Formats: sequence, C-alpha cells, structure tokens
Amino acid sequence: MNESDFDKNTIFGVIGVCGANNNLIARILCERGFKVIGTDLSQKKDCKFANALNAYDIDVFYGKTPNAFFNKADYIIPPASLPKDSDIFKRINKPILELNDIIEIFKPNKAVFGITGTNGKTTSTTLLKKIAFDNGIVPCEHNLDGMQGNAEFIPILQSRLNADVGILEVGTFGIPGTVGRIVKSSDMCGGLITNITPDHLNDLGSFMDYANVKGEFISELNNRKLIVNGNDPTIIGLLRELNYQGELITFGVDELPDSLGIKECVCGEDIAVKEIISGCGYYYCQCGITTPQFDYVATNVDLTNRTFDLYTPSEKLTVKMGIDGLHNVYNITGVIIAAHEFLKLPFDKILKSVATFTGVKGRMEKVAKINSKNIFIDYAHNPAGVQTVLGEFKKLFGDFTTVITVSSESGLEGDLEIFNSVVKFSKFIVPASSASQKIASEKLKENPKLNDKIFLNHISEFEKKGTLGASENNVRDGIKKALNLDCDMIVAIGEAAIKFKNVIYEL
Repeated sequence: MNESDFDKNTIFGVIGVCGANNNLIARILCERGFKVIGTDLSQKKDCKFANALNAYDIDVFYGKTPNAFFNKADYIIPPASLPKDSDIFKRINKPILELNDIIEIFKPNKAVFGITGTNGKTTSTTLLKKIAFDNGIVPCEHNLDGMQGNAEFIPILQSRLNADVGILEVGTFGIPGTVGRIVKSSDMCGGLITNITPDHLNDLGSFMDYANVKGEFISELNNRKLIVNGNDPTIIGLLRELNYQGELITFGVDELPDSLGIKECVCGEDIAVKEIISGCGYYYCQCGITTPQFDYVATNVDLTNRTFDLYTPSEKLTVKMGIDGLHNVYNITGVIIAAHEFLKLPFDKILKSVATFTGVKGRMEKVAKINSKNIFIDYAHNPAGVQTVLGEFKKLFGDFTTVITVSSESGLEGDLEIFNSVVKFSKFIVPASSASQKIASEKLKENPKLNDKIFLNHISEFEKKGTLGASENNVRDGIKKALNLDCDMIVAIGEAAIKFKNVIYEL
C-alpha cells in the first residue's frame, strides 16, 4: 500500500494523541492533506503534547472515545501499546493501520541527515539546525514538550513532518537494531559520528557490544556520505570492520595530548590513546588501526578567546565559538562540515551562525550566582563525558566543587570511573546520588584523608531510572552543602541536576 492509494477525503482516526508516536502520526497525516480526528483518555489539561496539535485542524475527543469517533473514521490507528484485548480495541470496527504500516506507507519527502555518538549529539544537532534556520532552511521538529526524542520511533516519525530538511539526533538505549532501524526508516542520505565511548554497558555487557550498536549507523549509511571524528579509534576501526564503501570525510583536532588512555580495539586488543579528550586522540594498534590523515583539522585552539583555525581541503578558516571547551571544538568542526556538505552552505555563512551559538541548556550551563558562588549544571552522565567536561571546567575556571547526581548506565564500573574523574578534577566533592554516596562511603573508609575533599552526610535510598540517579531532595541537599564549602564555583553533573535545576533558584 502506498500513500497515493488513499483518497484525500479519507478520514484517519488516531487513538492516543497524547502519546508521542500517535501525536506525531496525527500531525503527519494532517500535513499530507488528510482529514484527521483524534482521541485520548486523558483530559486536555493532562495531555502532555496537546500544544503540538494546536496548529493543526484535528478534532480531538479528550477524556473519552465516543462511538462518533469510530463512525467518522475510515481507518483507525491505535497506539502500539494498546492491548488487543482492551475495551477500546474491541470497539474498532474499521480497517486498522499499525505504527509500522504508517512508516511503510508515508515516506520522508525530504533529504534527511543523522547525527549519532556517545557524547555531543545534542549540541551538534542543535547547532546544525541553527545554521539551517539562520540561512532560511527549515528542519523538521517533533515539538514534543520535554522530549529529547533521539531514540525509538520519534526520529523516524519526525523525518516525515513537513520541512525543507530532516536533521535527526540518533540515540540508543543500548538495544541492538535500534540505530539501524532509525537510519533505514528515515531514508538518511548521510550522517555524522561524534565519538564512541563506553556507555550502556550494563545492558550490553561489553564496550564492543555497545560500539557495534553504534556501528549500525555505519552499516546503514554504506555507499552514502559519512563525516567522522578521526581521533576516535573505535570509529575508524568500525569503518574497516564493516567495510564502509561510501564517501568518507574525516576530521580531527591537532592538540597536545594531556593524558594516556586505554581503549578496546575492534581487533580485541587494548589500544593506547594519547588523549586530547577522553577516548579520542592519537593511536596505533598492531592490527593496523591508526590515526588517519584528516580531511579537516582544527588547530591553534585558544579556549580563552574561543577561537581556532580550521584547515579544510580548500582553505584555512578562523572559527569564533560562542561556547566553551575543547570537546566543543570537535562538535563545531563536525557541524561545519555537515553544514557545508549537507546543507550546501558556504563557509562564511556557516561561521556567522557558529559565532552566535550559545549552546544547549544543560551543557556547561551557568544557572545562578548565589553568595558569590557561580553554579553550573551539565548533563554529563557517562565516564567519558564526565572526564571530558570536568577537564574542560578545570582548564577554563580552575577550582570547583562537583555535586554528583549521576547513576551510570554502565553500572558500578561506570559509577567508579565517574567518581574517580570527579576526584581527579574537583577541589571538593558532594555525592548527591545514591550510587556516588555508596562509593564515597567506601573511599572514605579506605582513605580517611579524603574527609577534607569528600563531604558525605548520609546514604539515601533512591532507585535509579536510567541515568537519573538522585531525587529532587538529593539535588537540593547537594547544592546546599556545596554552597557552604570554600570554593567559588559549583558544577552539578547528571540528569537529576538538569531535571531538578529549579531547586537552585529556590536557595
């Protein structure tokens, strides 16, 4: 069945328009010129995504599913979560279209570009969209309040909304097949990989298992255009192992390494990485994986003045950043290439947008100044992200107190790596998550001298949810404790710090 098989007078009845997927489906069908009616058992005031429907001519029955809904509709689209034995499902008396039917029938009608990686996806995606908007190119937006929307079916459906282009953040909850499905079902013509560092190891068991989930991005984009961070040996190794045959553009940063890290190579051996940022730098493995000659290279990085030089295949550019950190030199470089190659924009227009980009909320975000203490929050939630972000804070600002709200998706091993990075870079530490509190307790038993660095009041009982490792009260207590310490800067890291940042304004 194809979209053209449906008469424009066809009426689609969408059940569950307050859910993310069917909210998007209703809007897609309406934008394609069809008549859409919707229903949801939630009242409108309780419908999280009701605002996303405001600009559409969609009649919605909130709080009930009347017979009139079924009588008017020619086709019914139930949510994937609706049980077949539910009362509402039993009332369906018209042909049914499932989620996968919608994906198969209603294809993306624009060029689509994807961005994936362990860290830097959101910043890179947001910046590329800003460059597009600044130059009169409209990317599709899911407009689902409070939803990052980088995994499951949201990017796939988002690619089908009306716009000039699709720019999609491609994430994963560590489930094999999810990345490949997003790329394939969105008909992507190209993509960018920021980095691949350990994450989701509790779900997948090993780093290479996780890396291979990200490798689905490479497999599905074979014979198409791919922009990659060449300082990352995992990406370069996967390109070889997966026999990538498309157009490859590599980029990197020419900086002195500041540490030596060990990363598992695709061949199974450990590979030493002279790290510029965590997991990325200069490397060589006996299997032949080595740092490539970059197509684009960033050099002469001046973090104080937020500038760097970028050597392209055709010219040298001077890049002015509106955001901080060496990790953002990587993010910006990848996006400049994507804007030039995918959006077909000249470098001068791209650089103007880059200079005025002030970042993404929750990434090195200064949220308040209380009693002369500057308070920042950052979403860093995996070992490489925490090491990189705190390292950049140290370079830029000197001493700070870290409030840990993280619970690593890699379990205890990830939590320990995160805690060790916090110890390395912080003047003081306030463990606010249950996981970090338990580690702190053990560290203090092993080394009582850490009592001058780690400030632990108690161990709270909080059941982690993904990377959400602390409650609202935990975050409040952690910030209060940090405000009483002799340090003029506080950095709260983790998802809970972002979700409950309003407690900072209450102090």
